[in-house]
Amino acid sequence: MTPFGMKVRDLRKQNAITLKKMAEDLGVSSAYFSALEHGHRSRPGSGLVQQICGYFDLMWDDAEELRRLAELSHPRIVVNTAGLTPKATELANTLATQIKNMDEDTIEWILAEIRGRHAPLKGPTH
Repeated sequence: MTPFGMKVRDLRKQNAITLKKMAEDLGVSSAYFSALEHGHRSRPGSGLVQQICGYFDLMWDDAEELRRLAELSHPRIVVNTAGLTPKATELANTLATQIKNMDEDTIEWILAEIRGRHAPLKGPTH
């Protein structure tokens, strides 16, 4: 499941709306919407994200957060390291091969490091 899919699922549950009902109301198939939530389709277009924001009456920060999550929810991302350092290429390749073996704590630690947070999180020590 993608970050966008998880957020939309949470919104549906909070509002007691089934996936089928929401898909019907938005004019898309429930199969497409399910695939979108589960990361089996590319990230949603800005028009659909806007429709979902309107559907749930999301305003300002909440709507912006949903747009941000949609941007971060491409399930098959390609990382182009052409022109970057050898270490950047190594990082991209290591992440691509190892991510399936990482637990949630490690993933959260890596995200926190990349985002520049300095809160004490569990993670590899060297």
